[in-house]
Amino acid sequence: MKDARTIALDLLQDVLRRGRPLDEALAANTDLPGLEARDRAFARLLTATVLRRLGQIDAAIDERLERPLTAKRAAVRDILRLGVAQIALLGLAPHAAVNTSVELVGRGGQAGMKGLVNAVLRRIAEVGPIPPDDPEHLNVPAWLWRDWEDSYGPETAAAIATANLAEAPLDITLKSRGEAELWAERLEAEILPTGTLRRMAGGDVTALPGFADGAWWVQDAAAALPVRLLGDVSGLRVADLCAAPGGKTAQLAAAGAQVTAVDISSRRLQRLSENLERLGLAAETVAVDVAKWTPDAPFDAVLLDAPCSSTGTLRRHPDIAWNKTPEDVARLTAVQDRLLAAALALVKQGGLLVYATCSLQPREGAERIDALLASGAAAERVPVGPDEVPDLTEAITPAGDLRTLPCHWAARGGMDGFFVARLRRVS
Repeated sequence: MKDARTIALDLLQDVLRRGRPLDEALAANTDLPGLEARDRAFARLLTATVLRRLGQIDAAIDERLERPLTAKRAAVRDILRLGVAQIALLGLAPHAAVNTSVELVGRGGQAGMKGLVNAVLRRIAEVGPIPPDDPEHLNVPAWLWRDWEDSYGPETAAAIATANLAEAPLDITLKSRGEAELWAERLEAEILPTGTLRRMAGGDVTALPGFADGAWWVQDAAAALPVRLLGDVSGLRVADLCAAPGGKTAQLAAAGAQVTAVDISSRRLQRLSENLERLGLAAETVAVDVAKWTPDAPFDAVLLDAPCSSTGTLRRHPDIAWNKTPEDVARLTAVQDRLLAAALALVKQGGLLVYATCSLQPREGAERIDALLASGAAAERVPVGPDEVPDLTEAITPAGDLRTLPCHWAARGGMDGFFVARLRRVS
């Protein structure tokens, strides 16, 4: 049976060599369930740490190589990355990290590289922890850094990149918002200004009080904001487009809306239905391409959480930084335009449309709304007011949209980067 470090190597190669999202790699790995809970957590932590600090780790390796590693030595570099992370970032015993890394190289059919791995990691151990010198430049791909610097300025771009280096806390949305103090005490959590509960990450989420009873679900504080901008939805017919895995659907149903959850993936909708069943909530589900959907009647309100590059979620998904490209963003903007036009057509006159993406790239946010309005679409912006997003005034843009950044609420543990715009359908 494979140990945690070998599985971490498999996961890392799944992400960096095959472009697989880390969550998918974790779910698909057949060796992981055989480990003890502590070792499963370690395998995940080790992989995520390498992905989160990849630029710094590679710089540390390259400084200690006499000549660059060739492409055919990619597996050796991955083993070195895991070793560096253990020694210089996770603070594990150097001798254990060195010895297990040398063993990994031997088992991988590259026994001739044992000496190099041993020498590089011992040099790393002599220096100690990797200093956080310019992590904003090292741990972000060049194209992404340029985008953030151009969009937000160098100081904010650095704050975003630094925020992404930390493991995200566990954020919780309650089914009954009136029980916040009760559940904050039970879960040893903080009540954030917007009503989300926050506790330190770690442990088995499903074993926490209230999970099995359906009292709450996991949802980043920023991801809970789009539904809030629809106001009181009790009794209203609301369509949640691109709905899976269902956090926003659950919010709407818990608030008393008659929800229709739409997603192109029937498999993802099945997961949404299972989540709602645990929570004791109900919604109609429709598996269809939103752009081709023609319901019998328009909706009072529509929420579109559009497919995007997800660059606002690097705290939780550090693999995204290394598996997304500018070409992905360009492709997704075309999808977003198509879905936005379709979503607006589903709203009755005078009704609201909320558009959201978990991307930090303006091309997937404000530029899409500007393009829609410039096209002559029957819509107008409805600006977000400070009272709607308590203690987040800095996230309201001059145009009245909402733009959260990972460095917002830094003292509380940050939040995902989201763009949210609210529109009203007009004649």
